[in-house]
Formats: sequence, C-alpha cells, structure tokens
Amino acid sequence: MRLSALFGKTLRQVPSEAETPSHRLLLRAGMVAPLVAGIYSHLPLGRAVLRKIEGIIREEMDREGGQEITMPSLLPIEVYQASGRDQSMADILFRV
Repeated sequence: MRLSALFGKTLRQVPSEAETPSHRLLLRAGMVAPLVAGIYSHLPLGRAVLRKIEGIIREEMDREGGQEITMPSLLPIEVYQASGRDQSMADILFRV
C-alpha cells in the first residue's frame, strides 16, 4: 500500500501537547492520533508496528512454552475497592 493512501497522515509540525521525544515521533509519523487527553487511537502504521511486536513476543513465548491470555478492559468495582483505587481513581474510572 502506498503511503499516500494511508488513513493517517504524517505531520510536519510537532503538536504542542507532545512533551517527550517518543510522543512527538509517534504523532509526527502518523502512528497514533489523540482522541481525548491521555487516550490515543492507533492508526494503520501504528497498528502494523504493534502487530509486528506482538508477533515477536508471541514467537519468544511459544519458544519458552509460555501461554497467552486476554484480560478484560472493564472490571467489577470490587476489584478496585479491594485496593482503594475506587476512591483514588474515581474521576477516571468508567462506570456502567
């Protein structure tokens, strides 16, 4: 696929919210796009990099006999209550 046909585009200017060199590079390369503060969407190039890294890790895990798991993104509130994080993280917890 041609670079000009990709969904995300590269940026010439560094966005002002980018503080670290890696953050600036990810934004400029069109690998991620900010959605809201602290939340990013992985664009096609970024997703391709993630898939490549996942493949490398998967190969190493398979070689060592490791097992892969998937954990939920949403957890019951009791998990957070047990550690007190329901209070300390109350303003950012997603509630249903």
